[in-house]
Amino acid sequence: MINIKKILVSSTIAVSAFAFGQGTFASSNYPQSYESQNSTISKESVPPEKLLSAKELIDIKLNSMINDPVLRNANWGFVVYDPKTKKIISSYNENASLIPASTTKLLTTETAMNLLGENFKWITQLEYSGNIEDGILNGNLYIVGSGDPSLGTNKAGASSYSQIISEFISATKEKGIKKINGDIIIQNGVFKFNKTQLLPESIVWLENGNYYLPIGTTHEINPQNEKLIAKKSNPFAENKNYYYISPYIKQMVYADKFDGGNLTTKLPDAPAYLANNLRATMLKSGLPVVGKVVTKMTDPNPEKREVITTYQSPTLAEIIMYTNQHSDNALAEATLRMVGFQKLGDQTLEAGRVVVNDHLKSVGFETEGLNYFDGSGLSRSNVVTPISQVKFLANLMNEKYYKTFEETLPIGGQTGTLKRMFNTTGNGQVFAKTGTLNKVKTLAGYMKTNSGKTLVFSLLINNYAGSVDQVKSKMEQILEPTLNL
Repeated sequence: MINIKKILVSSTIAVSAFAFGQGTFASSNYPQSYESQNSTISKESVPPEKLLSAKELIDIKLNSMINDPVLRNANWGFVVYDPKTKKIISSYNENASLIPASTTKLLTTETAMNLLGENFKWITQLEYSGNIEDGILNGNLYIVGSGDPSLGTNKAGASSYSQIISEFISATKEKGIKKINGDIIIQNGVFKFNKTQLLPESIVWLENGNYYLPIGTTHEINPQNEKLIAKKSNPFAENKNYYYISPYIKQMVYADKFDGGNLTTKLPDAPAYLANNLRATMLKSGLPVVGKVVTKMTDPNPEKREVITTYQSPTLAEIIMYTNQHSDNALAEATLRMVGFQKLGDQTLEAGRVVVNDHLKSVGFETEGLNYFDGSGLSRSNVVTPISQVKFLANLMNEKYYKTFEETLPIGGQTGTLKRMFNTTGNGQVFAKTGTLNKVKTLAGYMKTNSGKTLVFSLLINNYAGSVDQVKSKMEQILEPTLNL
C-alpha cells in the first residue's frame, strides 16, 4: 500500500493533498482552510496544488480510493508501467491474483496472432467426387470445413450463409453441373467435438448479452431465471441469441427466446446449417440433388475429389479486431481451440490451454499467480496479476505485429466496449480491453499521455460495491492523473 507520508513535502502541501483526496477544493484552487485564515497571509505565499508532480497526484488518488465506498471492501489491483524504462510508475496490490474477466482475451488473441500470423484464414471448400456427364454429376458434393468461427455470421466482414450459398451454386453451375446424383457430404474432421456438440458440462454462458451466467453446475437452471439474466441486449448484436449448455439435453444450444418452461433451441452446427440450406436452395433454383446431407467425421476410404470453389474467412487480424472490440466470447473460444489444433492437432479446450500457457512462458510471462482456464474470460477460475498483465503488454510492443494488435483494442470514448468511457478526459488516449462479470470490472491496455508517452496499465477490480456505472467512474478517476505523466 502506498504511504502518503512519503509523498508530502511540507505540512502546507499535506493539507492541500488531504483536500485533494477528499475532493473538497474550492473554486480558487486553494484548500478551503486557507480561505478563512488572516488576510495578512498572502495567497502568493501558499504553495499551489500544481507543485505536486503527476506521480504524486496518482498516488494520492490511489490513497483516496482505498477508503472509497465503492472500493473499500473490494479486492483490486492497479499498475501503470513505463515500457521504455521497464519500471513501475505507480501501483497498488500489483501482485494480487484477481479475476481478469474479458481481459483474458488479450492472452488468447495475442497467442493466436503470434502463432498463426495476422493473415491466417480459415478455409471452407466445395468439392465434388465422381464425374460429370451431360450436366449430371454422378458423385457427391463435399463441404470441407476447417472450423471457421465466423462462417455465416457477418462478423468481421464474414459472408452470410446466403452469400456463401449463392457463390457455391454459381460455381457449381459454372462447372457445368445441372443435376447431382449423390449426397452433399460434410467433411469436417478438424473439429470432431463440434459435430457432436460436446463441450465441458461446467460451462454455462449467455452470448450476445451484457450479463453472463458464471461457470458452474447446469442441473438447476430455470428458464425463468435465464430470462431475467438475459434481459439486457448487446448494442452490437443484430440478432439476440443466447448460447449456453442446456441442462435438459446436455448439449451446446442457443435460445431464440426465453418463454419459461420449455426453451426454443437449436444446435449451433455451422457446417450442417450451410449444407442443408445449400441443398434446399439448389432444389429451389432448379439444380436437383438426389441424395441427402451426410456428415463424415472420419473417412477411411476417401474418394478422389476436385475443388469447385473455396470460401475464405476474414483474416485473423480482422477476426481478432471484432473479438476485442465487441468482446465476442464465441470467437475467442474458437480461436483458443484453433491454436490448440494448429500446434497439437487437437481442438479441445485442454489443448488450447496448453498451447497458450506454453506460449506465455516462452515470451517471459510471469506465470506465478496465473490460472488460464478459458479463452474468453467468462470463467471465474481465470486469475492473473496486474503486474504480469502490464509486463506482457509491454513486451508485446517489441513484436512486429504490435501495431496491428493495438488497433484491435477499443479506444476510450470512441470505439467498441470503451465507447461510453473516457468521453471527456482520456478521449482517444486509452487503448484497452475491458472485462465485465458480476461484481468484476477490469481494464488493461495502453495509454497515450499528454506528453506523448505510451504507458501500459492494468486495473482489475473484484467484489466492488455499487453499480457498474459507479465502478467505471472510479476507474476513470484512477486513470485520469496518469494522463499527465
